[in-house]
Amino acid sequence: MRWTVLDSPIGEFSVATDGTSICGTHFGRVESATEEPDDVLSRQVVAELRAYFAGELTAFTVAVSMPRGSDFERAVWREMTRIPYGETLTYGEVARLVGDAGAARAVGVACNRNPVPVIVPCHRIVGAGGKLVGFGGGLPRKVTLLELEAAVALRHAWS
Repeated sequence: MRWTVLDSPIGEFSVATDGTSICGTHFGRVESATEEPDDVLSRQVVAELRAYFAGELTAFTVAVSMPRGSDFERAVWREMTRIPYGETLTYGEVARLVGDAGAARAVGVACNRNPVPVIVPCHRIVGAGGKLVGFGGGLPRKVTLLELEAAVALRHAWS
C-alpha cells in the first residue's frame, strides 16, 4: 500500500492506493506517506482530491476498493456514494434505504468504519432534523466539507 499526503482545507489528508484502486484515506499525515505521488493512480487521486477541495470536481472517478466490512456496512457505503453532491441524508433515511428502518445507530457505526472518507462521502450523512453529529474526522471537518459542497452546488444551480 502506498500513502500520499496532501494539504487541504481540512488539514493534511492522506490517501492510500494498492496499485489498482484507492483503499484508504486518513485525516492527517500517515507516517509512511510521501508528498509526491509516485505512480499513475496516486497522481490521479491526488489530482481529483485537489480539484474536489478547490470546488472543481463533484464526483470522483478513481476506483475504490473496500475489501472489509459486513454486508450491512457495504450496503451503507454503497448508499453513501448515491447521495448527490451538496446534499445530505439522515442516518434514519439511510437505514430505510438499506432495508432496516430501525438501524440508524448501525448506520452511524458503518459511517465510522468507512475506510475511504471524503471519497465515499460519509460526511453527507447527518442526524435527524439535519443535526451535525458524529464524524471520524471531527465535526469541524464535516462542516467544512458540507459548506464546500453546498457553495459549489449553489453556484452550479444559479449558473
